[in-house]
Amino acid sequence: MSEAYIIDAVRTPRGIGKPGKGALSHLHPQHLAATVLAAIRDRNNLDTATVDDIVWSTSTQEGKQGGDLGRMAALAAGYDIKASGTTLDRFCGGGISTVNFAAASVMSGMEDCVIAGGTEMMSYQQQLSAERANAGLPQRMMGSGNPELDALHPQSHQGVCGDAIATMEGISREALDALALVSQQRADMAIKEGRFNKSVVPVHNPDGSVALDREEFPRPETTAEGLAALKPSFTALADFDLGDGTTFRKQINRRYPDLEIQHVHHAGNSSGVVDGAAAVLLTSKDYADKHGLKPRGRVVAYANIGDDPTLMLNAPVPAAKKVLEKAGLKKEDIDVWEINEAFAVVAEKFIRDLDLDREKVNINGGAMALGHPIGATGSMLIGTALDELERSGGRYGLVTMCAAGGMAPAIIIERI
Repeated sequence: MSEAYIIDAVRTPRGIGKPGKGALSHLHPQHLAATVLAAIRDRNNLDTATVDDIVWSTSTQEGKQGGDLGRMAALAAGYDIKASGTTLDRFCGGGISTVNFAAASVMSGMEDCVIAGGTEMMSYQQQLSAERANAGLPQRMMGSGNPELDALHPQSHQGVCGDAIATMEGISREALDALALVSQQRADMAIKEGRFNKSVVPVHNPDGSVALDREEFPRPETTAEGLAALKPSFTALADFDLGDGTTFRKQINRRYPDLEIQHVHHAGNSSGVVDGAAAVLLTSKDYADKHGLKPRGRVVAYANIGDDPTLMLNAPVPAAKKVLEKAGLKKEDIDVWEINEAFAVVAEKFIRDLDLDREKVNINGGAMALGHPIGATGSMLIGTALDELERSGGRYGLVTMCAAGGMAPAIIIERI
């Protein structure tokens, strides 16, 4: 089997994902995707006529984010028309899956140069939600729409799921707030020390002025006292009537009837709502040699797994175990762990279940501090892991994240 080399990884800064308030919210999602595609081309002197495919991730594929963003953004970035593109949706996990799919194409020998990545403008998601509400249309919900099927695997709101898992695991709010504070502190240090500078590229407005060239979401002034004062975010939502007497709480209690959910997640220990895009360039050895490209890393192994869709957020641990087994590695071999901080309980449970050294997990902060642009986050985390391996001299990095529907993709990369 051929090697899949990682040549480069770039991303935009994350902008606050609120319509009219975030620095990127006025831009078209295609513009963000085109920004990172142009950057990865220019940084590597890439002949885009030789790009076999572009595999992209966007979770909300509607309106401006619909219509195969991967292909259309490549055209907007000035790529040769030979560079085809496709767009997939694995909810939050899509940004890892695009890299995995790109790696599979290269490792199979069928393709030699593939770009993976993703885009999500959560400010646009909020706009779509407002438009639905104004039109009297139902909001997007998890589930098949078939009551009989949904009764077998009822799916709740992710924030309510996070609270349910914390309750079941006996993980206190104090522990979750402590992790959130660490995330902010580490992100602040990473930004001040320029640890993201290698990957982050500025976003410009159509007139050429700078729209955003720094992380917009982090709150370095965060304190333990401030976090403790925040009210839980999902108490009222858990009991919101979905229209037929069903609530998110009832959906969980169908499967876990004795569970009395304690609400412990809030805006400070949940992932930030942001806009952003990322791209990763993968090639075969022959392509890299022929075009004078120096690989930064290689894909060692990847895996996918599903878990309980009702609790939704618990698949990262089995995904990590599966990809370690595929790679023939032990957890002690991993120098850098990136577990997406969708909610604090996801990362906290991951660390506890695998008995990890906390100093190796989310070394430069996570989504609680930096934000989580759904379809782009996985590709961002892979770039962050690669940057940190190079900075610290580590060898292996493992990246995984929970995804709606009770799934988790995972990948292990090796620094070259």
